[in-house]
Amino acid sequence: MIRTAESVTPMHPDKVCDRISDAILDDALRQDPNSRVAIETMGGHGIITITGEMHTNGFVNCHEIARRVVADAIGVTVNVGHQSRDIARGVDSGGAGDQGIVVGYACDDNEWLIPHEHYLARSLCQHIYSECPADGKTQITMGEGGVDSILASFNGVRNDILMDLISGWCKHNNIPIETKTMCNPAGYWACGGFDADTGLTGRKLVVDNYGPRIPVGGGAYSGKDPSKVDRSAAYMARKIARDILLAENAHKVYVYLAYAIGISQPTMATSLIDGKERPVLGYDLTPTGIIEYLGLRSPIYERTAEWGHYGHSGFAWER
Repeated sequence: MIRTAESVTPMHPDKVCDRISDAILDDALRQDPNSRVAIETMGGHGIITITGEMHTNGFVNCHEIARRVVADAIGVTVNVGHQSRDIARGVDSGGAGDQGIVVGYACDDNEWLIPHEHYLARSLCQHIYSECPADGKTQITMGEGGVDSILASFNGVRNDILMDLISGWCKHNNIPIETKTMCNPAGYWACGGFDADTGLTGRKLVVDNYGPRIPVGGGAYSGKDPSKVDRSAAYMARKIARDILLAENAHKVYVYLAYAIGISQPTMATSLIDGKERPVLGYDLTPTGIIEYLGLRSPIYERTAEWGHYGHSGFAWER
């Protein structure tokens, strides 16, 4: 089976918007752990627009946070209202903040228990970014025999520099140096980031998850407080998938959870362990239970917006 995955740097326009939304969420939770937040950010050509809803006892300076992330922004527009009372009613009773479907996954491809093409695309992107912190992206295609092709496009980085960095990464990862490699295939690009393209919160959903090989429930993460099961239940599904994989020495595990707005218990909680379906038992899958178990009212989210949400140390759902 041919498998391809991509990764983008924290300076990619979509990731910049994710980072702003999650930085706003973090600031609200830092002041008031019970904050209700649903923030969307769009940026392009010097202008950043922040909209959504927020209910908090703290004071969050969205303009200041946006300018910290994007120092050269020309203007920042903020249009943030209070959470709808109809939504709040369901959350106040302990129910899910919205209906939602999430997919958790773990596999034995590597030490981080994520699909290997996804792991390699991110690893290469991080390697290049550590030397060339710019808007950029990578793509890895794998076949039966290993890596078939490598693609890297980075703003303001010459092809010879990219090739040197890729060669060093290949050597470290035991990938043949003669592997087909493409660097900036459309040519050197001097204009990147918001100067070249727009960004939007939640548009890198597959990069945020496990790559295109694994289905996603459909809900984005960034800017959402943990009462939104799009985020909290997705982290719990990952935790359960990891637990099952390690406990049963399985090769791959899927966990599927679904919720109804205002209802605390999931409408679906099932796992697929090496192709065999089994109900998920032994976990508190209510939003309140998940939030407490994983410690999700802490300001931890801006970091998740940088390099994807799974396959990292330091997060409760990765332990």
